[in-house]
Amino acid sequence: MKITEPPRGPERRKQDVLARLASELDVWVASADADGAPCLVPLWFRWDGQFLWLATRPTNPTGRNLRDGGRARLAFGDTRDVVLIDGDVTAFTARTVPAAAAEGFLARSGWDPRASSKPYAYFRVRPRAVQAWNGEHELAGRHLMRDGRWVV
Repeated sequence: MKITEPPRGPERRKQDVLARLASELDVWVASADADGAPCLVPLWFRWDGQFLWLATRPTNPTGRNLRDGGRARLAFGDTRDVVLIDGDVTAFTARTVPAAAAEGFLARSGWDPRASSKPYAYFRVRPRAVQAWNGEHELAGRHLMRDGRWVV
């Protein structure tokens, strides 16, 4: 691939990230267990303007890692259009999840984990760092959020 476009400015990158959060249905979720063994899975998500909400079984590796480790890295895109989000995770059961979060997840995905015959947990991810780039020419300036605050 030959780069022909100039790099996007920081405000445009932020707008593009927010547009993806509003339009994408799936996100790659990376987590690790206490020994550092990595786990990477795609999950449905919902962005509420402040947090990303995920749902998965609390007994699978991702559920355990998110609950016990309290951190995750989320990723969108391919290698030519990357968004990485590092965040702090809070776990909720189907009984303790805020109703607005669960209803929003249902409205976004069409799936209600609370209605499943098997237990599911909800995970709220608070973004702490966001990076976005579209090719090598955008590596400089890729950090859009640090310490939970947008830097653009």
